[in-house]
Amino acid sequence: MYTAIVTGGAQGIGKAISLKLMHENVFVFVLDNDKEALDDFDRETPDLQMSKTILCDVSNEELLSKTLESIVSQRPALKYLVNNAAISQFKPLEDLSLEEWNHTLAVNLTSHFLTSKQLAPGLKRNQGTIVNICSTRAFMSEPDSEAYAASKGGVLSLTHALAMSLQPYVRVNCISPGWIEVAPWQKKSRRKNPVWAEKHHLQHPAGRIGKPEDIAELCWFLLSDKSGFVTGQNFMVDGGMTRKMIYEGE
Repeated sequence: MYTAIVTGGAQGIGKAISLKLMHENVFVFVLDNDKEALDDFDRETPDLQMSKTILCDVSNEELLSKTLESIVSQRPALKYLVNNAAISQFKPLEDLSLEEWNHTLAVNLTSHFLTSKQLAPGLKRNQGTIVNICSTRAFMSEPDSEAYAASKGGVLSLTHALAMSLQPYVRVNCISPGWIEVAPWQKKSRRKNPVWAEKHHLQHPAGRIGKPEDIAELCWFLLSDKSGFVTGQNFMVDGGMTRKMIYEGE
């Protein structure tokens, strides 16, 4: 049985990826900084023999290193790494502190570097794969998104750099989600089932807002041997929005 690590794996897109991997008979270490979300994951997971939840702040280098060390000692046949952990920090540029900037990059980008670096020897031995979760915000922005956009731009570049450094043993790709409705996949205390107007769905060329399952399905394809000739690439999963030209007329 293959083993995977999914950071930020207890809710949202990360949870969908974790469950998809478990469905594909992969044992998953679910890392998250939210204990409530981890507890909910354990209570709601149909087969606890297929996963282990671990409380871990991926922005803390020492804690992350010890956590990864422990995982590898338990299950050395690590095959898959999904760097999904991320936080958003949207506030006016003049109000964004250096501490907030650094923390956003630590979670969203530096943790991807640290996990990839520490796990690289084992992933090479096991002919493993890495998928980084990027964002369409690496390519386009709204106001007040400097820290988040910069971190995701870094994930994009880190992905193709890792693909070159770890070749030919480890393939590395990234996925850039667009508008993905994660509310039904949040921890129980924050879980909702929002109903969006038809106009919100139809602004997407695909005709609907995205779901975490959309990302999870592609993630599994990129991790699996079915994508064996794919590396160093980014995949937009945004319903076609980044290809849509919008003109405001009278």
